[in-house]
Amino acid sequence: IFISSKGWVRSAKGHEIDPTSLNYKAGDEFRAAAIGRSNQPAVFFDTTGRSYSLPAHTLPSARGQGEPLTGKLNPPPGAEFISVMMGEGEQSFILASDAGYGFIAPLAELFGKNRAGKSVLSVPKGSFALAPKPVSTSENAYIAVVSNTGYLLIFRLAELPQLTKGKGNKLMNIVASKVATREEYVKDVALLLPNQSLQIIGQGKPFVLKPADWRNFIGSRAQRGSKLPRGCRTVTGLKASE
Repeated sequence: IFISSKGWVRSAKGHEIDPTSLNYKAGDEFRAAAIGRSNQPAVFFDTTGRSYSLPAHTLPSARGQGEPLTGKLNPPPGAEFISVMMGEGEQSFILASDAGYGFIAPLAELFGKNRAGKSVLSVPKGSFALAPKPVSTSENAYIAVVSNTGYLLIFRLAELPQLTKGKGNKLMNIVASKVATREEYVKDVALLLPNQSLQIIGQGKPFVLKPADWRNFIGSRAQRGSKLPRGCRTVTGLKASE
């Protein structure tokens, strides 16, 4: 299942399709994809923290440009679809707002029967939900959190609770007034295993922190974090890699 930045959806059989090779309308582009089975629901998530689900087999084919999700769902005014998820109900995801709060929730809690979806993540005023991140394992895993000002904090996944809905717990210490004015906010979160490197994605080539390097950023949940090296503080995302 693929969604575009303007909220168009389509589905394709087979797991080897490159979503960036599909045709998009002028001014639109690939945003997110999920792999699953046609008998599973596709779960969509928007910037207001609402989740929605549709049967995967009812979605339009990738042979065309798809259809707008707003034809099937009723998101709040101004909301943008940022993610699509598929999987078994017990599969867990990290849900977080860019105000620096979040929690872990099983996919089953994100299934929403009606067109208006269900409010899962409470998003503080002036902030937006981030795309949920799948939790592959909780064994010795860490969460990396980075702000738009280049602060990085890494803490144990075990420090984050599993909830069914709400605002969640503080991930990174960011002043609420700075979030409201968009001066400072969380840019991305990533699940990180002890043997993985962390790619800091920004302008130009990603900056790679090997395990021995990112361990210098380990702290406790809700701390400020430490400033990334000069030259890689303009961050657009995080990615764990082998």
